[in-house]
Amino acid sequence: MVDIANTILGKIVDRKKEEFTARLKQHSYKDVEELAQAATPVRGFAQALLSKRPGVIAEIKKASPSKGIIRENFNPAEIAEQYESAGAACLSVLTDIDFFQGNDENIAIARSHCSLPALRKDFLIDPYGVIEARALHADCILLIVACLSDQQLEEMSKTAFEQNLDVLVEVHDEDELERALQLSDRCLLGVNNRNLKTFDVNLHTSLRLKKLLDPSRLLVTESGIATPADVAMMQEHDIHAFLVGESFMKQPRPDHAFNELFGMPKAI
Repeated sequence: MVDIANTILGKIVDRKKEEFTARLKQHSYKDVEELAQAATPVRGFAQALLSKRPGVIAEIKKASPSKGIIRENFNPAEIAEQYESAGAACLSVLTDIDFFQGNDENIAIARSHCSLPALRKDFLIDPYGVIEARALHADCILLIVACLSDQQLEEMSKTAFEQNLDVLVEVHDEDELERALQLSDRCLLGVNNRNLKTFDVNLHTSLRLKKLLDPSRLLVTESGIATPADVAMMQEHDIHAFLVGESFMKQPRPDHAFNELFGMPKAI
């Protein structure tokens, strides 16, 4: 595992450990399992992403640790509706409170205003958070290789599949990709172009790691996709799945920003 001490990710994980302890006191494993069983039916996240080209996971987030408040006028329901009309394949909904000003309820709110499947975008460190994601009506979870052991990755991905959730496994470099490839090929692979320690973005990270994959394996490029030229460069290298948030959230109309980035007709 990469040393994430003294990084933003390290601070987030430390806070997640505290949060997990507090949540477990409020709701036991049995509690969240019962809530998960009562949740709305799962929408196929991987299937939706594979069914479109480009396949865009459009993110709903209010703030980030590096940029602070990104969107003052933050309405998850309205944003979800706009993303669907613009042609997004899936949603990514931030639920982290302390660093991204997210909220658990935002997943259900967004899903209730569209037909798109949703990823719970958070920093999960225990199977509890996976089951909780289903209880929150999520269709997919994010597992970040940099902050999880091989045992955690295996256990949490297995738990996700038991909950009928899809899994997006996020990597940042070759070593992490090698670890991710030990997991079931049911897992989606995401490459975050943002350096964990410097927070600099280099889109060539996705291009470099794509070369190490079987051509049939889907790669989701994350972070730094800001212009049509960025999209074109990825597509030229057979990368057709994108997770984009900040570029959309900064604009008054996320759907118009979506269409300008991906060259699609504007939604009304």
